[in-house]
Amino acid sequence: MDILLILAALVLLFNLYAAIDIIAGTLQMRNLRDIKPLSAGENKRPKVSIIVPACNEADTIEPALRTLLKLDYDPLEIIVINDRSTDRTGEVLSRLGQEDPRLIVHEVTELPAGWLGKNHALYRGAGLATGEFLLFTDADILFEPSTLTRAMSLMLREQLDHLALIFRNIARGLLLGAMVVDAGGGLFFLFKPWKVADPGSRNFVGVGAFNLVRKSVYEQIGGHTGIRMHPIDDIMLGKIIKQSGFRQECLTGYDSLTVHWYDSPAQMIQGLMKNIFALYNFRISYVFIGVAAILVMSVLPIWALFLTSGLTRILFLCAAATRLVSSAYGAWLTRTTFTVIPFFLVTPYITTYIILKGMLKTILNRGIDWRGTHYGLEELKKNPPIL
Repeated sequence: MDILLILAALVLLFNLYAAIDIIAGTLQMRNLRDIKPLSAGENKRPKVSIIVPACNEADTIEPALRTLLKLDYDPLEIIVINDRSTDRTGEVLSRLGQEDPRLIVHEVTELPAGWLGKNHALYRGAGLATGEFLLFTDADILFEPSTLTRAMSLMLREQLDHLALIFRNIARGLLLGAMVVDAGGGLFFLFKPWKVADPGSRNFVGVGAFNLVRKSVYEQIGGHTGIRMHPIDDIMLGKIIKQSGFRQECLTGYDSLTVHWYDSPAQMIQGLMKNIFALYNFRISYVFIGVAAILVMSVLPIWALFLTSGLTRILFLCAAATRLVSSAYGAWLTRTTFTVIPFFLVTPYITTYIILKGMLKTILNRGIDWRGTHYGLEELKKNPPIL
């Protein structure tokens, strides 16, 4: 049998498997909006400490914090760790702190050896927290007012130890929208968040925008000390919690959490380069396997339409159509306009570029530069693997 025909059949089968897996899986996931909020008179509400790391976040932190201050949950404290900011972040925090006593600002002026800045800030914030539950979030996330009352309702009713929420990204521009949806689809396929609630599965998840965890659990796993140098701290925190035997769940929160993740395709490319190599455990062989998979499954079917004929072309056409249908579903799921669909023909090339340049840049630079600090590659390689 023709080798190209066999390859076309395999590519189609894999794309069908991936599409069915993602679509069927996400349809199983609950949406936070469907969770009944925890009423004020329903038992005694445990205190929640929200921890926000901030390093040069002057442009985003005020609107984000104002949505936190409007959350309809009590008792609540909001701890912001101003991590060596050199812009106006400190001024903004000082002004907001005078407006609301629930806002606690802690200044970090030096980064201890062996820590990434964000991980250290989260760890310091957890150490200051007086709540029974810790909510780790970012300095650019916008919360719908009932988000925490719904999340805590689920945590208490189902006795969860960790809850992560998938946020909605508001992308400016069609290419950026397609890139965000494509990246999200890849993460969904890798981590399968619909399986994390099953104690028998090895799947885990963590989301930087919303990681809600019992403080006692956080302390039992050693907090961020075991991942103090890991660039992908949010997912790794979820991994440690799940592998330690605690109860984990992940819901969609597209109506509850929103963020302008990146302002442009160039900014997203630059932003992902700092940690993309970490996703492959800093292994060059893993990178080439991943890139080969992207090229064969996403790029080859399009080119094969012009280079093959007969049944082989039909199979490649079906493979390309399957990927576009799956991507269109991702756009629908994340409230992204369908006009981004043609740009999914371009995103595999951009993803390949990000992966290869991110790897090369990390190797040549002997590490990564993040928020003005250099982190050495040899130290980064000592991190536990993400997969």
